[in-house]
Amino acid sequence: MNSIITPELVSLDEIRPSDKREVIVSLASRVQQAGRTTAADSLIADAWAREEKSATGMPGGVAIPHCRTSAVHEATLAFARLDEPVDFGAKDGPADLVFFIAAPDGADKAHLKILAALARSLVRKDFVATLREAADEQQVVDLVTEAVAPAVAELEDAAASRPADAPPEAPAASAVPAAPAPGTRRLVAVTACPTGIAHTYMAADAIKQAAEEKGVEIHIETQGSAGATALPADVVSAADAVIFAVDVDVRDKARFAGKPVIHVPVKRGIDEPHALVDRALAAVDDPNAPRVSAEESGEESHAGPDESFGKKTQRVLMTGVSYMIPFVAAGGLLIALGFLLGGYDITEVADDVALGNTLFNLPDGGLLTYLGAVAFTIGATSMGFLVPALAGYIAYGMADRPGIAPGFTAGMVAVTMDAGFIGGIVGGVLAGAVAAGFRRLEVPRWLAGLMPVVIIPLIATAVSSGLMFLLLGGPIAQLTTALESWLSGMTGTAAVVLGIVLGLMMCIDLGGPINKVAYSFAVAGLAAGSITDNPGPLMIMAAVMAAGMVPPLGMALATFLDRSLFTVAERENGKTAVLLGAAFISEGAIPFAAADPLRVLPSAMAGGAVTGALTMAMGVTSQAPHGGAFVFFAIDSFVLFVLAVLAGSVVTALVVIALKRWTRSTPPGVPAAAQPATATA
Repeated sequence: MNSIITPELVSLDEIRPSDKREVIVSLASRVQQAGRTTAADSLIADAWAREEKSATGMPGGVAIPHCRTSAVHEATLAFARLDEPVDFGAKDGPADLVFFIAAPDGADKAHLKILAALARSLVRKDFVATLREAADEQQVVDLVTEAVAPAVAELEDAAASRPADAPPEAPAASAVPAAPAPGTRRLVAVTACPTGIAHTYMAADAIKQAAEEKGVEIHIETQGSAGATALPADVVSAADAVIFAVDVDVRDKARFAGKPVIHVPVKRGIDEPHALVDRALAAVDDPNAPRVSAEESGEESHAGPDESFGKKTQRVLMTGVSYMIPFVAAGGLLIALGFLLGGYDITEVADDVALGNTLFNLPDGGLLTYLGAVAFTIGATSMGFLVPALAGYIAYGMADRPGIAPGFTAGMVAVTMDAGFIGGIVGGVLAGAVAAGFRRLEVPRWLAGLMPVVIIPLIATAVSSGLMFLLLGGPIAQLTTALESWLSGMTGTAAVVLGIVLGLMMCIDLGGPINKVAYSFAVAGLAAGSITDNPGPLMIMAAVMAAGMVPPLGMALATFLDRSLFTVAERENGKTAVLLGAAFISEGAIPFAAADPLRVLPSAMAGGAVTGALTMAMGVTSQAPHGGAFVFFAIDSFVLFVLAVLAGSVVTALVVIALKRWTRSTPPGVPAAAQPATATA
């Protein structure tokens, strides 16, 4: 196993940066000079993206910027002792010791265990003090090597004792110590951060030390990249309270149901461990303290106590849309396959053919007609869940599991009343609001168990679906009918303007909320579309799909036309983006947008607007909601569809090249080695 640090990766009193980005850039450049990466720009971008999520400054003048990245192929640590401290966001002041950790995307658990061991050493004051006194680079390497030696030895011993053909061993469960003295408080904690490399383990050790100093028994589960061993059930059961110091969802949160809970970001576990332990102990005796809900799974509980109304609205709607899309993708592609096998007339006979025949009793059209009818029927059934799934998971996003049944029912009522996509959103919000309101009620303990499985679903279903039937469903259905009529009659300029708007929406955030709204709008009308009688919704679907293909294809084309304007990593991403764009995966352009949003996003929007306008003007239709060029058989006038996509891609490529040539500047602090070559006019 190669060493994660070498003298070439150590800088002692050489870097004099003005801000933390310069520190990251300088250390990434050192990683490149040491031969650990050939893509310093990608390494910088990944580390900076992690830094922007949450600051990496630690108490005691230490900072640990880190990331998981494809820019390195082995776990790497660069270290700098700064001549002047730099602010990395720690509450007690700037940092003069900086550890820059880069873990490969596919890092194995061996490397990750070593990095975790290093992170734990950083909370030891003697280790940090010795680093400040280090006389040369080799001494730093020796100190780090010594700190991670137990983890290396453990891994080597495990490998030596395991037969060559034996599977890797599962992590051993935490040993349960002897029963504490009577009256001793017992706590459990979970720590986790997005990358699971440093903060996860540092928070765990800091909280553990704080609890031990206060004479409190504590068991901690680290849900990090090096693997997670679940706390034993008896330990959880015996705990008086739980601390969640996490930036991501807690796995299997329902294990802690009913326990008083302190829920904070993982960095608070490092900065304020004593305060967290005190808060947890206070919560034990507080009957009004927040508790882990019995129905929480931890999979979608992203809301925090300070979540704004806008953020909550976006989260809830995106939850509904994200769960709806698999129904759409599966159903739409099966419908398209039905058309391919059975012809476009299959819609009129699909049910009769699928139900009235078998493989041993084929219809008059033969095997292809039968298979086409079966595919179309399955696809139509899947698409029938579109609105109920949207409503059900909007309610889930608002009220967790008690909201699912009321939301699905309200969504089905919207379908029954022809209230469509808009009715599904309204029904889901109603169901979620009622369920969430009842979840907050204080009820006797004997009633608490019935609330999430009987009482809340019953009342929320009756209220939300009742309001849909009695008051809201009719007006929404009229609005939906009027909208469909307007879309059906769209021709000429109006259609082109709508195509421009949809194209802009598809490209403005590359798979984000605005993109999803446009896509959902198109999919919702797909079932009512007909090439002969009502082509409007099918034209909208074609415009949305074509525009969504433009950003990755346009950026890929730009990397081919002018390679000097793009980094090595971006040129490699360009090759992948061709396939992603062809498959209608707008997210293929995200790596470009993340590195240069002010140039990439306007360029993508310009191309998307052109493509949206052209597809609407030429009357191109699509009966498939997904698949891009791979569902050519479901796209009428496929040649015109391709021409519209190519036109938008060319516009995107030319605009982004022009912006990079005329407005491009070197980001502050990025060394020449990490920059692509400057284009020549």
